[in-house]
Amino acid sequence: MAGSTFGTLFRVTTWGESHGGGIGCVVDGCPAGLELSEEDIQKYLDRRKPGQSRYTTGRSEADRVRILSGVFEGKTEGTPISLLVENTDQRSKDYSNLKNLYRPGHADFGFDEKYGLRDYRGGGRSSGRETIGRVAAGAIAAKALSQLGIRLRAYVKAIGGIECDPARYDEEYLKTSPLQMPDPDADKKAREYLNGCIRDLDSSGGVIECVIDGMPAGVGEPVFDKLDALFGQALFSIGAVKAVEVGDGVLAAAARGHENNDQYAEEPETGKPVKMTNHAGGILGGMTDGSQVIVRAYFKPTPSIAREQRALGSDGHVHTMTITGRHDPVIVPRAAVVVECMCAVTVFDLLLRGMTSKMENLEKIYP
Repeated sequence: MAGSTFGTLFRVTTWGESHGGGIGCVVDGCPAGLELSEEDIQKYLDRRKPGQSRYTTGRSEADRVRILSGVFEGKTEGTPISLLVENTDQRSKDYSNLKNLYRPGHADFGFDEKYGLRDYRGGGRSSGRETIGRVAAGAIAAKALSQLGIRLRAYVKAIGGIECDPARYDEEYLKTSPLQMPDPDADKKAREYLNGCIRDLDSSGGVIECVIDGMPAGVGEPVFDKLDALFGQALFSIGAVKAVEVGDGVLAAAARGHENNDQYAEEPETGKPVKMTNHAGGILGGMTDGSQVIVRAYFKPTPSIAREQRALGSDGHVHTMTITGRHDPVIVPRAAVVVECMCAVTVFDLLLRGMTSKMENLEKIYP
């Protein structure tokens, strides 16, 4: 299977299946000397692990990470970092009735057509548990970015059309919200909405927003490897993401030029030029402009629902089916950290690549 590696200099390869022995990743290209512990990674994995509320799957996994290589005496060695999280609560029998059926909204049919076989136990490589490797790798990238003064934070912006009001953003509330929504009022309404979805044996989609502060200007390559283009690749590669936007996104298509352009003004006290608006989301021409970077990922509803559905069978006929097992009624609360970590991997990789853009950068390294 090709396509399990992302990045150019900071390269992340994920491996493992939902019902196999474990999930993990190999990170290559991390500079030596970064202080790194299993706890640095664990706090990110804890944000995506299942069983934390009634709005997530009941699968009970500790998701404890082990660093197998690449770290010595608490610091990275510059060699490949191998990370492992063991699967401990698989219930493969829950999927036995799906062996010959292609679940609506899943990749089952595509897998069978491409490979001639599929792992029907939870979706194999298409399972949400694949994101464990992404989060573990992203935790390393985020730790490195923090040393450079760059901070990322992702949260649930909307669930089922219930959207957070930026004016009510409360970071302290976000830390305790099971839905990962920073607006207490929107969080309450979203819970009521999801309770209805659960009663109806249904699920919901949502929107995750990631904001990045402290980004220097000029990060990104101006043609095929634009920062926003690579955000698109990184986030679209997350299962269930159906749209990605930066800044105003699709709203920019309805705006006029004078409305969409981010003009500048000088601060009265310092005379420093600052952007008056940030419709571009901090990216112009594929490169950062020094302002806050804003990117969003739109997730479809969780396809595994307990309602009776009509599905295609491997015999070529249509059958009625009911999906059993443990599934999230909404995926975005656990996926927020996945979006954050994929953004961290993307940004850190481009920062490393950007070091070759000027001779003066090389002269600093090789005086």
